Amino acid sequence: MQSFHIQEHKMFKPCLLSYQHDNYYLCRMIQDEFKFYKPCKLLQPYVRYYWVFKSNQLLNTLTFPIGCPQIIFHKRKPLYIPELNTTQNKLTISGQVNFSSHLYADENIEMVVVVFQPHAMSTFLNVPTSLFYNQEVSGYDIESTNLNELAARIFDCEDNNRCINHIEEWLLSQITDTLSDATYKTKRITAAIKQIYIAPATPITELSSIACLSKKQFERLFNSLVGINPKEYTRIVRFQKALEQMQHQSGEINQAQVAYASGYADQSHFIREFKKFSGYTPMSLLKVANPYSDLFTNPV
Repeated sequence: MQSFHIQEHKMFKPCLLSYQHDNYYLCRMIQDEFKFYKPCKLLQPYVRYYWVFKSNQLLNTLTFPIGCPQIIFHKRKPLYIPELNTTQNKLTISGQVNFSSHLYADENIEMVVVVFQPHAMSTFLNVPTSLFYNQEVSGYDIESTNLNELAARIFDCEDNNRCINHIEEWLLSQITDTLSDATYKTKRITAAIKQIYIAPATPITELSSIACLSKKQFERLFNSLVGINPKEYTRIVRFQKALEQMQHQSGEINQAQVAYASGYADQSHFIREFKKFSGYTPMSLLKVANPYSDLFTNPV
């Protein structure tokens, strides 16, 4: 078993907005601890990081699309998502989403989360990530004996450092000789995703050429592995890139400059898309929170 690196943060993601007394307000930093874990070297092409969150406070926050699917283990109270009219299962698979959503929970929260690279979750679940698009699916529904056994170990374990060890052991056990074909396919999509990160406005035909696939083959494989069609995924990347630009600008935000640097056609396109994914215009968001890009910020 390779060792992993633990990095602890007192952190509140500024893109999460709390709601109180019928008005949004800028939260002070949550005193409860987010703890981030870096995956071992062998798993880094597949997993971005793991995180644990514990809180004894009421939770009422707003989240944005981040472009990465996740597996969530709720050791205490699960989260309620009103936009989907659903409460997450103790074991939840969270797919790609194209909308902002609220998260509600009573006191007594403890979550252990695996944040995958955009294309990687299906490698371990052996089902297309597209099945989880805009959904919070019970992990028990996919009827994976190995995943169910992992969940049981997580829920029986009080030490969250050890929980991460259990997750790493499970992920490593899934990497077998039969993975060679999947690895060949994921490398094609990885190359396209890297290009999207550099230039979100890259045409789909050019992305399919980078992946050495026909446009139709590329779109089918991308949707299966990433869980969303490439055009829509580039919109999420543009949005996250804009958050990154705003996150690192001091003083007054130059919207035209952010729009250009993020790959939008013009300022009006930027404002329209930003509001679609966040529920706020760029300037109105600045009044309630500090922009934060989950996709382009690496906490470990």
